[in-house]
Amino acid sequence: MIKILDSTLREGEQTPGVYFAPETKLKIAEFLDHIGVDIIEAGNPAVDSEIALAVTRIANAGLKAKIGAHSLCRIEDVKKALDCNVSFLGVFLSVSSQRLQCDYNICLEAALDKIVEVITYAREQNDSLLIRYTPEDTVRSPMKNVIEAASAAVQAGANIISIADTTGYTTPFQQKRSIYYFVKILKEELAKRELYPQIEVHCHNDRGLALANALDAYRAGTDIIDVSVMGLGERAGIVDLAELLINLADLIEDKNFWKLGYLKDLYNLVSEYSHVPISPHHPAVGKNAFTHYAGVHVTAMAKDEHLYQSLNPEILGIKSSIALGMQSGLTAVELALKQIGREELAENKYLVAKILKQIKEIAKRGTPIDIDKEFIEIIDNC
Repeated sequence: MIKILDSTLREGEQTPGVYFAPETKLKIAEFLDHIGVDIIEAGNPAVDSEIALAVTRIANAGLKAKIGAHSLCRIEDVKKALDCNVSFLGVFLSVSSQRLQCDYNICLEAALDKIVEVITYAREQNDSLLIRYTPEDTVRSPMKNVIEAASAAVQAGANIISIADTTGYTTPFQQKRSIYYFVKILKEELAKRELYPQIEVHCHNDRGLALANALDAYRAGTDIIDVSVMGLGERAGIVDLAELLINLADLIEDKNFWKLGYLKDLYNLVSEYSHVPISPHHPAVGKNAFTHYAGVHVTAMAKDEHLYQSLNPEILGIKSSIALGMQSGLTAVELALKQIGREELAENKYLVAKILKQIKEIAKRGTPIDIDKEFIEIIDNC
């Protein structure tokens, strides 16, 4: 069964301007736990003492999900992470030729020694700890370097190897640039060495392909996919939690495995405290996601919602709705009248036509018409 790692509290807080107070982080973590996320990456404790406090609170909150900390490949940073009582540790160090030469100024052998030293240390501290090693910028690194680093990490005690598309480089449309290719090759090469770690993918959205790449990784047999609420993260962010879950829900046997009814409230909470608005067109959770507007759509939807919906809003705990404006037809007005409890007026075809004419005139201002308030005023004026 595919596992979900949510990084809203770590990667998400790397969105410029985003800050979550410790109490807010705990609320977000509780929602994620209700939904059924497997791992909650709660932050990098070495960045700030308040982050360490928040990670510790979440780790001690008794949640079902494993609580993780992110760490540079340094023993002093790992100590700070383990002090937070986490059950998951993520350690990262790139083995790309450019990073080794231009950033770290070390050779591959020295990098491998460092990886082994740090993971061995972490394993010695906690035998039951889940340890992930990430060769940052995996997909732009020489495959031989990645295989050597992953092998060394697993032999030192890592349970998970993360394929990090740090810059959103991969695409499903070129074989050797696809995340599918990297998952398959890495699993095959590690298996030749009798090494069988879980494989995780971390897909950035720089080219708008994060979700497509995540599903490509699922097809290749990845074990864990990283996400965040609203896709928050560095630059263009990463895979969006809601978008991934509504797609995976179609692919797994247990359609109720994730409690999707919590998504809307979670997104509203994260949006409020991140000060990042939810796009009205956001799949599943945007205000327009199940709102029907064009006359043809509304007429058909009034007979059978599935005619213009492939996703059932009830799995998200919400209902379909209609919007009124320039594109509306008579059916939309009749449905709106029934929605506000004025069914008797829907029988008056002359009045319905008059209301529709007024709606179309008002719609020229270019803003939505509120059915529960402004629509009532339109009726009264007709």
